Amino acid sequence: MSEEINHQRRRFLGIAAITIATTQLGRFGSAIAQSSKTKPAALSTMKSGTNMSFGSLKQIDAGVLNVGYAEAGPANGRPVILLHGWPYDIHSYVDVAPLLASAGYRVIIPYLRGYGTTHFLSSETFRNGQQSAIAVDIIALMDALRIEKAILAGYDWGARTANIIAALWPERCKALVSVSGYLIGNLEANQTPLPPQAELQWWYQFYFATERGRAGYEQYRHDFNKLIWQLASPQWHFDDTTFDRSATSFNNPDHVDIVIHNYRWRLRLSEGETQYDELEKRLAEAPVITVPTITLEGDANGAPHPDASSYARKFSGRYTHRVINGGVGHNPPQEAPREFANAVVEVDGY
Repeated sequence: MSEEINHQRRRFLGIAAITIATTQLGRFGSAIAQSSKTKPAALSTMKSGTNMSFGSLKQIDAGVLNVGYAEAGPANGRPVILLHGWPYDIHSYVDVAPLLASAGYRVIIPYLRGYGTTHFLSSETFRNGQQSAIAVDIIALMDALRIEKAILAGYDWGARTANIIAALWPERCKALVSVSGYLIGNLEANQTPLPPQAELQWWYQFYFATERGRAGYEQYRHDFNKLIWQLASPQWHFDDTTFDRSATSFNNPDHVDIVIHNYRWRLRLSEGETQYDELEKRLAEAPVITVPTITLEGDANGAPHPDASSYARKFSGRYTHRVINGGVGHNPPQEAPREFANAVVEVDGY
């Protein structure tokens, strides 16, 4: 059987598995045990939202970090890297990952710097939250895991990170799924005031610009981030157990430093590191993304996000935009896992 025919067969089975299934088993250990030969029909009675844990996490040195990550699916499966945002964590993908694993993908879900079990290898390393540094982290992770090329998918900070890799290192990105489209930042553009209603949506960015805001986030990060979840996804009725499962990742000792630096750097209130200057210069030119892409948007996204018409031309490869209906907010992989997983499988076939 030729490689092309084999790929098409895997893609067909993958789409069938995700279409029929609502979710996979509740723990990652179980998902890993499922081989690519799993029959799609075996998943038909399983319900979304029942997965509570990834099971054992892995750790690996990558660049300046020791990265904590979850993994599922066959080791020889087509790699998919799922990237979370702020203030969320890897549990955004607790239902997506088993779906993709059952379809034969090798799924990697890392904690970004400042979250969960990811930590810096040196206490001397600057706790930098700028966009290019986070993207370099993921390239370093791919190198450490010997993944030459992967499908990248994410939302919020994760979507921005995936955008940057697709734009600057397209040879490492087979395809892209990006919530809220094109999110590459431009420091010059960030200096331009927005209309008052738009500025209001960024209230937390201005709060973080003050020392009072930093102290407030340090002291109240649990309640602060729960409020962000509520505002960003006003129709998502998550329970305390769901939030608290992710909230443990905010106890990372570098979390506050990374978050505060990220938002201050965007307003040029904090400097980045010179080693990333060339990358930021290239990103400031708003490079077009050439890899196949599906962009997604929840129909009830309460967080700041661009209109889809403003970024469609930033994707020059095969491109599709979809709105996920049903009161879906800022965190589609957790709020609509089947739709998110379907987008990954579909873009793989572009």
